[in-house]
Amino acid sequence: MAPELSSPEQRTRATPFGEHPDFSLVLGGPLFQLLRKTRIDGDHLELLYRRILFFAAVAWLPPFLLAAVGPFSGSAGRLSFLHDVEVHVRFLVALPVLLAAELIVHWRLSPIVNRFVERRIVLPDDFGRFNGAVESALNLRNSIAAEAAVLACSYIFGLWLWNDRVVMSTDTWYATAGGRWRLTAAGTWYVFLSLPITQFILLRWYMRLFIWFQFLWRVSRLDLNLISSHPDRCAGLSFLGKTSYAFGPILFAQGAMLAGLVATRVLFRGEDLTSFRLQIGGFVAFFVVAILAPLVMFTPKMAAAKRKGLAEYGLLAGQYAESFQRKWIGSGIPRDDELLGSGDIQSLADLGNSYGMVRDMRALPFGLDDITRLAVVTAAPFVPLLLTIWSPEEVIMRLIRIVF
Repeated sequence: MAPELSSPEQRTRATPFGEHPDFSLVLGGPLFQLLRKTRIDGDHLELLYRRILFFAAVAWLPPFLLAAVGPFSGSAGRLSFLHDVEVHVRFLVALPVLLAAELIVHWRLSPIVNRFVERRIVLPDDFGRFNGAVESALNLRNSIAAEAAVLACSYIFGLWLWNDRVVMSTDTWYATAGGRWRLTAAGTWYVFLSLPITQFILLRWYMRLFIWFQFLWRVSRLDLNLISSHPDRCAGLSFLGKTSYAFGPILFAQGAMLAGLVATRVLFRGEDLTSFRLQIGGFVAFFVVAILAPLVMFTPKMAAAKRKGLAEYGLLAGQYAESFQRKWIGSGIPRDDELLGSGDIQSLADLGNSYGMVRDMRALPFGLDDITRLAVVTAAPFVPLLLTIWSPEEVIMRLIRIVF
């Protein structure tokens, strides 16, 4: 038995049949290595509570302290730090969820990659190209240049988000009245450190999604061994649709950020929640499509497998049905004791079931249940906002009617 190697990227190797490459979207990259060296992260994503406390302490705690002891800490007629819903949702809900999502993605996606080999969807002749796809993904995951570009974009997007911040007519904890850039000490930390940190963590997830979809695209170019009569009715690829659940926390965190922004506009600008229904609906639809649409890259291979299966099973069914008719009908009416319990009858029924599975096979590796679950997770952060227009009892009753 080969000795175990020390890191996921070192364990990637082109080997036949029973052995296959290890894969992880999150066990690598400059930030991961830095957090490991500072004992904020473990080799296999241990110490999650340390990472959450560390990033929350850097992003949320300094603005809180500066706003609490600053010159505007006791002023009347202003938006205080503790009343700023968007800030608390961003740093105390969305950011911890994005950090915890690393564990979920690692646990769910690493076995998924192995299933391509374990289920013989990728055959030994393509092991070299399959391992090449894994190595390409790991190299991009570990790229210093890619993560540096994400860091630069985080400042660009962070400042853009700040520039879109609601301008209040009175002094706030982050700025004095009259402009977005008349920042307090707490506001300076918020704009130039807190926001970019959150954006970096979020954009880093977008980079990982790109890496994952690029890996799947390269796998979809292989000569896959798809079984049209597979009981999952996806030629054996239904597990790909289930991978979308791993990204659910990311969608939840993204939804929480938008919900915090909407809450600020509703609570402090007096806007009507119903005026945001199109934006919220479009937001949910966009992110569900963004997660599931790339899986359509497998559709051509799945459609070809279905066409081939229908032709092959149609030919087999025709030949068997003809033989069955000659034996049991053409030779005359059989005696009851010969027909009863005949294996021919059972085989004909089994063949019909197999043909039915091929006929019902989908051309997409996901179904309506996958779409629904992602939509629910993405929309969940907006549910508390319903309390701004309905009582808690009304919200509960309306949710019950939707579910049941």
